[in-house]
Amino acid sequence: MIFIASDHGGFELKNKIINHLEYKGLSCKDLGPYELHPEDDYPDYVKPLVDKVLVKPDNRGVLLCRNGVGVCMLANKFKGIRAVLSWNTKHAASSRNDDNTNVLCLPVDYIFEEEAINTVDVWLNTPFGNAPRYLRRLKKGNL
Repeated sequence: MIFIASDHGGFELKNKIINHLEYKGLSCKDLGPYELHPEDDYPDYVKPLVDKVLVKPDNRGVLLCRNGVGVCMLANKFKGIRAVLSWNTKHAASSRNDDNTNVLCLPVDYIFEEEAINTVDVWLNTPFGNAPRYLRRLKKGNL
């Protein structure tokens, strides 16, 4: 399952990504916000998404905020979350292949809509490389 959330800064792009994923027939759950509230705070949406991602190893999450940094820093505070702040397809693919990331954070103010959607698609479709060196590194980091 794919879970997606944002703050006010990512609200519009979040909804476009959800529409794209649903059009492709993918299971996607919107964790908010459901209405645009300019004063909302990203921590209110990160924790519920993290909790859902951690339920099953195959679950993935997508978080959006203006620069992507806040949601990424907070998500990575939770054991079992490997969040990446990504801005293009090559970087997103590398994060999945090499580091088995399970949460993608997008910087809404620094990425165009088409690139964001392509980045989500590539990230979702790139498997973990499972190479011994990648496994060793994740184990050393207790990730």
